[in-house]
Parts: sequence; structure tokens; C-alpha cells
Amino acid sequence: MNPLRLLAALALSAAAGCAGYRAGASSLYAPDVATVYVPMVESESFRRDLGERLTEALVKEIELKTPYKVVSTPNADSILEVRLVRERRTVQAEDQFDNPRVFSMLLNAEATWLNRRRLPLGPTRSVPVPADLTGAVGFSQTVPLIPESGQTIASQQQLAIARLAEQIVGAMEEPW
Repeated sequence: MNPLRLLAALALSAAAGCAGYRAGASSLYAPDVATVYVPMVESESFRRDLGERLTEALVKEIELKTPYKVVSTPNADSILEVRLVRERRTVQAEDQFDNPRVFSMLLNAEATWLNRRRLPLGPTRSVPVPADLTGAVGFSQTVPLIPESGQTIASQQQLAIARLAEQIVGAMEEPW
């Protein structure tokens, strides 16, 4: 057999064997999605602007850490719907006069990533959620507040929102 034909046959078989393989950072994300629409996060909290701030953090996180482009139309390749279901602040430590010294803030959110036909995108995550939340994945973030160190309620909220956005966008990666 001609060595040139043998080399061509080997190259062709090697290329065919790797046809479905993706390499690099793009292999972490769905190949059929290029754009994401992020509607305003619905918030069940009585605190002002938490939904708006979480929406802004999600958009920034998607643009920064994924290959997806966030668009302002529901006609995008996918839709990331997020609902802030709980925001709670509790006292963690008190001084000898029962004055609160350390607080903890808990944010709970539900996120659903849908394709254009409103079907869940990707496999179901193994995060325990109640049965009535079909398709939604639960996320939570707890952040401490220590006023003596110069923290404020606003800085505590922003830290919790940023960490929650990181969790939600991190779940957009494809499972290994």
C-alpha cells in the first residue's frame, strides 16, 4: 500500500474519532446556546431593589465568565428565570448587654434555565428542591455582617447578591 494513502487513512480515522470532542473553556458550556435573556428577577422580599441588583449581578457574571451574550429580547437562544424566594437576617452573636454584634443574612433563590421552546436546558441538577418546583434549582447564600469591622447592611447585601449570582451562573456549565 502506498505510504501516502496509509498516512491519509490514519489522519482521516483520527479526525473521525474526535468529531464529537470539544476542548478548552468552551467545552464547559452548551454549544447550541449563544444568547441568554435574563428577565428582571422577581423578589418576594420586602427589601427594596434586591431583585434589580441580583439581575444586574447575573448579567455581569454571565458576560464575564461565560461565552454567552446577554440580550434584551425573549427571542434569545435561552432564558434564565430567577426568583428570589427568601431574604432573612438573623443575630448570630451578642455582647454581654444583649446588643447584637454579628448578623447573618440568608438569600434563597430559584433559577430555571430554559431553551427557546421553554424546555429546561441541560440535564436535571442533583440539588434537593421541593417537588412542586419542577425545573427550578434552588440556590442559597449566607453572608455574615460584623458592624465593628466597618461592614454595612448594604455591603452585606451586595456580597450575598454577588455570591448568589456566581452560584447561579456556575450552574450553567455542563456537567462532566
